[in-house]
Amino acid sequence: MLSVMEIVLLALATFRLTRLIVRDYIMEWVRRPFIDVKVIQNEHGIEEEWVEPKGFVGEGLSCQWCVGVWSAFIMLFFYIIIPYGEWLVLLLALAGLQSIIYTWVDRQ
Repeated sequence: MLSVMEIVLLALATFRLTRLIVRDYIMEWVRRPFIDVKVIQNEHGIEEEWVEPKGFVGEGLSCQWCVGVWSAFIMLFFYIIIPYGEWLVLLLALAGLQSIIYTWVDRQ
């Protein structure tokens, strides 16, 4: 059974990996073949980007809940099965915590 600290680390790592895949610019090259981005004007005349997924894979890559399940599986796999995989989990957990703190501080 995992300790509370291990669960927190895995949760933060899963959060970061999910956000990396679904939202971050650095992984746009992975999402690009599976989504269409359309620029539209809203009622105030401001241009907005609208993301339309293409097919099953596009739907999956644009859904944070779907990617979150796979990210949790990947983090558990690395943590339990892969030798020294806990370093990847720790790295992503620290990056996830940093992301949460940055978002919180940025709103202040």
